[in-house]
Amino acid sequence: MDSRLNRDYSEKMLHLGLPSGSLEQTTFSLFTKAGYKFSKNGRSYYPSTDDDELEAILLRPQEIASYVDKGIFDAGITGEDWILESEADILEVVELVYSKQSMKPVKWVVAVPVNSEIKKLEDLEGKQIATELVNITRKYLNENSISASVEFSWGATEVKVPILVDAIVEAIETGRSLKENNLRIVDTILMSTPRLIANKESYKNPWKKEKIDRIAMLMQGALNAYELVGLKFNLPRLKVETVRKIVPAMKEPTISSLLDEDWVALEIIIKEKIVSKIIPELKKEGARDIIEYPLNKVVY
Repeated sequence: MDSRLNRDYSEKMLHLGLPSGSLEQTTFSLFTKAGYKFSKNGRSYYPSTDDDELEAILLRPQEIASYVDKGIFDAGITGEDWILESEADILEVVELVYSKQSMKPVKWVVAVPVNSEIKKLEDLEGKQIATELVNITRKYLNENSISASVEFSWGATEVKVPILVDAIVEAIETGRSLKENNLRIVDTILMSTPRLIANKESYKNPWKKEKIDRIAMLMQGALNAYELVGLKFNLPRLKVETVRKIVPAMKEPTISSLLDEDWVALEIIIKEKIVSKIIPELKKEGARDIIEYPLNKVVY
């Protein structure tokens, strides 16, 4: 444990490292859905929270795993890519599948100009590559018996080919940036998602472990709720089996009896994208009083 902290690790305060930059707002939104509201003023790196047992600092995700390893933070959120890159000795508590633009993993890809002679991974032999992910890239090349020069890039990596380097290894979500810079993908070397991680010593503390596990459960529940909505409606009892065939989630619906014995109330959870198709079908089968409502958390 880092001696500079001078902390009593029995204290009821959890110190978190949260990602700044592109993941910042998405992470804050996820915490809000999980029941923890974070906010910050201006350019402050110390967000406030409505939970008196949490204290957070915003840092580049590249640094968080190392500081959790050292005990500067009890826990943090960062990508698997940066955990592997830093070779941090931490505990991965839960995988959180989200990114700055979507609920999908980030891909680290080898990319070259569209007119490059490099067509496959083997063509990188003897070439120069720029990336922020130096250690992982070198390991990947070694595993494929390819000798190439890998240099660290401080950013704006896409603009370095072909003038400064032959290829880059870059993180993408949609691939739009590569297309805008006339680049094409040669290979994918890593799929990465954010993780809630913990310092191993902190996790031995019963209070901190319980706090971290609760955060993990609620954040996973918030992620489960993305793209889902709840539907409530009343339906003629005789139509229940017919409607089961229309709505996949109705294999195990919540059914309640009404004062009118010929009717029942049903409640289901379905994907939001199919609601516009399902509601007219329900109406056609005699459903009424249909209510759609958003979800914050779904804990399985």
